[in-house]
Amino acid sequence: MRHDDLVLSWPRPAGEWIEAAPVGNGRLGAMVFGGPGRTRLQVNDSTVWSGTPHGPADALADVLATGAGPERLAEVRAAIMAGDYRTADRLLMSFEGPYSQEFLPFADLWMTLGKGSLQGRTLNLDNGVAHEFLTVDGHEVERSVWASHPAGVLCVSITGRTDLRLELESPLRTVHKLLRDNGFEFGVEIPVDGAPQHEPQVEEPLRYVDAPIDDYDPFGAVVVRIDTDGKVSTTDSELIVTGSTRALIVLGTSTAARDFWEERAPRTRTEHLSTASGRVSGALTQGTETLLREHDADLRRLLGGTSLRIGRQVNGPIDVAEDVLSGRDERLAATVMFQYGRYLLASSSRPGSGPPANLQGVWNADLRPAWSSNYTVNINTEMNYWPAEVTGLAECHLPLIDLLDKMAANGADVARELYGARGWVTHHNTDMWGWSLPVGMGHGAPSWAIWQMGGAWLVQHAWDHYEFTGDTAFLRDRAWPLLRGCALFGLDWLVEHDGQLDTIPSTSPENWFLVDGKPESLSWSSTMDIALLRAVFTRCLDAARITSVDDPVLAEIEKALPRLRPPAVTAGGWLQEWVEDLPEEDPKHRHMSQLVTVYPLGQIDPGITPELAEAAVNLMDRRGNGAMGWSWAWKIALRARLGDGETARSLLLEATRPLGFDWDLDAPTDGSQWGGLLPNLFSSHPPFQIDGNYGFPAGIAEMLVQSHNSVIRVLPALPSSWPSGALTGVRCRGGLSADLTWRNGSLAALSIRRLTGDPLRTVTVLFDGQRQEFTLAVGEERRLAC
Repeated sequence: MRHDDLVLSWPRPAGEWIEAAPVGNGRLGAMVFGGPGRTRLQVNDSTVWSGTPHGPADALADVLATGAGPERLAEVRAAIMAGDYRTADRLLMSFEGPYSQEFLPFADLWMTLGKGSLQGRTLNLDNGVAHEFLTVDGHEVERSVWASHPAGVLCVSITGRTDLRLELESPLRTVHKLLRDNGFEFGVEIPVDGAPQHEPQVEEPLRYVDAPIDDYDPFGAVVVRIDTDGKVSTTDSELIVTGSTRALIVLGTSTAARDFWEERAPRTRTEHLSTASGRVSGALTQGTETLLREHDADLRRLLGGTSLRIGRQVNGPIDVAEDVLSGRDERLAATVMFQYGRYLLASSSRPGSGPPANLQGVWNADLRPAWSSNYTVNINTEMNYWPAEVTGLAECHLPLIDLLDKMAANGADVARELYGARGWVTHHNTDMWGWSLPVGMGHGAPSWAIWQMGGAWLVQHAWDHYEFTGDTAFLRDRAWPLLRGCALFGLDWLVEHDGQLDTIPSTSPENWFLVDGKPESLSWSSTMDIALLRAVFTRCLDAARITSVDDPVLAEIEKALPRLRPPAVTAGGWLQEWVEDLPEEDPKHRHMSQLVTVYPLGQIDPGITPELAEAAVNLMDRRGNGAMGWSWAWKIALRARLGDGETARSLLLEATRPLGFDWDLDAPTDGSQWGGLLPNLFSSHPPFQIDGNYGFPAGIAEMLVQSHNSVIRVLPALPSSWPSGALTGVRCRGGLSADLTWRNGSLAALSIRRLTGDPLRTVTVLFDGQRQEFTLAVGEERRLAC
């Protein structure tokens, strides 16, 4: 540990999962409970999902068999335009498939030490090591846990004289179990179907099969080995070590789902066990010192490029309850939540390690997790990746692009067969298999299940990656095909009406409006729909210009763009949500879908569209403050984008208070039981949902530096209670990076560097009422007078 590392500390072992410390390497995640006696290391693998690679195609075939398709879509559209919402609802139910699949827990490694006490446990947010100081049977013992990305394994190091017992279990169906004198070898079968909690009528919530299905064998291997100077023996279920002064325990995995994800030929069960064993043996050969040194260097390289300090410099461990959750030092709390969110993203999303961070990152202990711990793409998955570029974690963004490729492949079939459209589409949910159908099992409310803009929002992340990195090869080879396919669907989805182009049906997730006092959700051309399509079309034109692409779709886009409806303002003065000025069923609704125009898209900007920006502020005032973690995070980013640092700060204070009731409760979505932070600083809906943790650093960064619409704005929403601080390595669009310090509420130092991108492109910076413009060569830095 270095003297300036940001280190969280807890005085006691974790008694519950929400008190445990998370470690991860992008593929493996573990919750570290700690303490003497018997303690748990709960393990996840990012590829352990229910379902099969063929699930999306099979579900599409079943939906088409009900009669859903382009002809029925025409009936839906006619019913909506006639105001016959009941008929439209009934017809649309046939478009719904079952549900996306679940992210599942994989294994539990139990470690039993002797009697003793815990002097403290910590989690270092700079190098990802969970550490404990223990007294066991009168001896001083230290235990460290980390998930190594370079080695691809989970590591536990124990030093000091102690006896030790190890057990390995899995909540999944165990079909192979071998206990050797140096560790465990487990083979488990993974369910081929997993029903979410909100579908209680499903008779078999987790369905296993006894043989491969469609040539897919849902198998996973877990191998644990130990290297120690103690004496090792075994019982039927335990590995026993006596007289140890050092022990290195390594856990590795291999799954059939990873073969699918990496598009490799399927391997046999024996090969998976061999792969996991080989990875573990290779790590043991390196030894503790090398494993820890390489892990430390890897994570510091990734996390060290960007750092934030608000207020005083803190050296030494930070007591989570006393220093953060108490609310005594809001500047420290903001600093911690910024770095913690970055740490969690770096721990759950690494290139080459598997699927992207889901609703719980890469940490889940429940066989039926809330909302399947899947990808909810009407805000939550997007929020997971809002901090990726701006806080210097661009490479962590790439697993999401990998998932987009899989969704686009499945979504092309859905677009063609279900809607008679070109391109690709996805809806409200997806999973590691690239699910693209509407979900709902024929009874899901259209307010959330019927939404064709999931791809249109997610694809913005491919554009963002280019904008921040300036990587034209990425833009040409990966972003352009995704953008083009999304634009093709958008062009065919639009319907000519009253001289304009509309989306029909259209919802504004997950809100309702009132007609004759009754709640309805189906309309046409919601503000969010049109904003997302406008962004897709604009990105396509820009991408084609930058990469010199010549494609017939560009002419179609140029004709369609001016026929999209502009944002409107209600008679009450707030930004309109639907195509008409309709009363909301819930004026305080947690979703703010029409404000996608403000953040992250930047289509409404106080300096460019002041009237619409004022209408956005009025809507924010109308919606009110908190509800749950992700909603707070979006509101923080929105207020910052609109220049209101004081309200952004008050929202952050709300969001970072402790949860005041049962953490495992599925709280109502009306905000009557607001979320908050759990004892390990996980954000809560409740229950636990990690998107708030990812959204907080994005919102905090937005308060300090913005770079949309070709202008870098410095300290655009600094609250008065944050009079001093320093932010280094914050990334700006155009391949730029900024370092800044401020004192007494004013900018004290500012420098801009060009990391990549076009050296001829003008850099425009606004700060302290000044506007400066200049160019920078790649690698050049400009210090600006403050």
